[in-house]
Amino acid sequence: MALSSSRPHHLIRRFHASAQALARVDPHEHSQPSAYLGSWGQSSPAAAAAAGGGDTREAWARLERLRKGYARGVGNLRKQYAYEAQMLEAERQRKAEARAEAVRAANEERKAAKAAAAQTRAAERRVFELDFRQALMKERAEKLESWRNKEKLKAQKKTDNRELLRKKSSMWISEDKMETKILQAIMHTTPL
Repeated sequence: MALSSSRPHHLIRRFHASAQALARVDPHEHSQPSAYLGSWGQSSPAAAAAAGGGDTREAWARLERLRKGYARGVGNLRKQYAYEAQMLEAERQRKAEARAEAVRAANEERKAAKAAAAQTRAAERRVFELDFRQALMKERAEKLESWRNKEKLKAQKKTDNRELLRKKSSMWISEDKMETKILQAIMHTTPL
């Protein structure tokens, strides 16, 4: 059975590295190799004879010193790692606070711009309403003045007509013209 038919393609793990991943710089600083690691090896027989025939106590003491040095190095590395982690967390928190401050400043600026725009619109609306009221008052005053003038003209016409009627009625008409005047009055009536 072939590999492609026995396993689905999405479960096959691909082992390759992209060019971007290889080009990425590792920000972690690695420590130098320890001089203690691999330094305790088998001593030469001449050195063992010079040391008194290979003293096991000395070997155990060297081994204990190596263990303590290794523990001290690991402790220092842990302290350094904890310090770096703390510094990275402080940097991340500082960036988050700076981002939050920038968002808050942008919100305040947007609110201030919105309030300024609202004030501008309110001022424009007040000016428009004032102009509208003035135009309305002017139009009303003009209409009132026109109505008064028309009423004056009507009153003047009425008085003129009454005066004319009074003058006409006060004239003496001769009897020979009376009949023509009556016919004329019937034909051409004058409203009061």
